[in-house]
Amino acid sequence: MKTLLLLRHAKSSWKDSDIDDHERPLNKRGKKDAPKMGKLIGEEALLPDCIVSSSAKRCRKTTEQVIQHSGFRGETRICGDLYEADAARLCEFLTKLDDRFSHVLLIAHNPGMEELLESLTGVYTPLSTASLAKVELSIDSWTNIASGTQGSLVKVWQPRELEE
Repeated sequence: MKTLLLLRHAKSSWKDSDIDDHERPLNKRGKKDAPKMGKLIGEEALLPDCIVSSSAKRCRKTTEQVIQHSGFRGETRICGDLYEADAARLCEFLTKLDDRFSHVLLIAHNPGMEELLESLTGVYTPLSTASLAKVELSIDSWTNIASGTQGSLVKVWQPRELEE
């Protein structure tokens, strides 16, 4: 059994149109929601073995806040291949994960995250910014995720539903 947590990056700023998309920072709401989701991960005993994040600034900043507020002390990887990745590319990336990780947190972008969630569970589930989805996968190896794996969506947490 493998557990995959999918966290869409927190809300980013569109204030400065001269900034390259990859370098867009978190906005005020994103700076509030990212720590909230980190705290949730710690409180709900969702701490992963490994965090993998897109290299985009908004994902890196979300990752930093999750680590700081969850108490995570495991391995973290920042990966350029996850920037603007579709579901197929995200899935391909997951097949290369080390099997010593049974519980992985993936921090990336839409629409790829929603597409991946739908491909794993068979159900379309919207993920607003900073939403967290927990999926349980009946696989022993990450290499098996690409072979039509049906996962079970355990729960989705939205930052706006959590207490301040």
